[in-house]
Amino acid sequence: MPLATFNARRLLWLCLGLSALVLAGCAFSPAYPPAPAVDTSKAEAYKIGALDTLNIVVWRNTDLSSTVTVRPDGRISIPLVDDMPASGKTPTDLGHDIERALAKFIREPSVSVVVSNFKGAPTEQVRIVGEATKPQAIAYRESMTLLDVMIQSGGLTDFADGNRAVLVRATVPPTQYSLRLKDLLKRGDISANIQIKPGDIIIVPQSPF
Repeated sequence: MPLATFNARRLLWLCLGLSALVLAGCAFSPAYPPAPAVDTSKAEAYKIGALDTLNIVVWRNTDLSSTVTVRPDGRISIPLVDDMPASGKTPTDLGHDIERALAKFIREPSVSVVVSNFKGAPTEQVRIVGEATKPQAIAYRESMTLLDVMIQSGGLTDFADGNRAVLVRATVPPTQYSLRLKDLLKRGDISANIQIKPGDIIIVPQSPF
């Protein structure tokens, strides 16, 4: 299955799962298993996303080196190379693609790509919605934890029911887990902290009281 098709299908499953949770109204305590504390799956290489800032260095060709921002359409333009697709590729893969494009103009180009400002591809982001102080999409980074996400999102609102929060994990179909955000943030219970994976969605419902 092509990577783009797989990612599109995974995002569709996530949207369907999220819609189901929203339609349910969070009027009941979710009967989901606790989220696993540790992610034992193999970490995947970072994939470039729209609005990432890239430092592109062409060895021994400073005039071809540049710093660019990935456009909303997922493409970049650099000297001698126009409209190169970048979103969804690893920095290494993009570097090889640029080398092949530059080989038409210079001999044996060597290109390195470094991401200096991270937004991430949609499937690489972590989203927090509902009664977080600052609902947002956050670029995933290695060894990110639930506490990291909550700090970046400003914690919970006064109306949040943190211990009924739900984690939707980007599997096909999506897997749902219960979270104990109130225990983690209000009571300092570190056992409620877990590792986060790329594509995770954290849904914080409003307290019924």
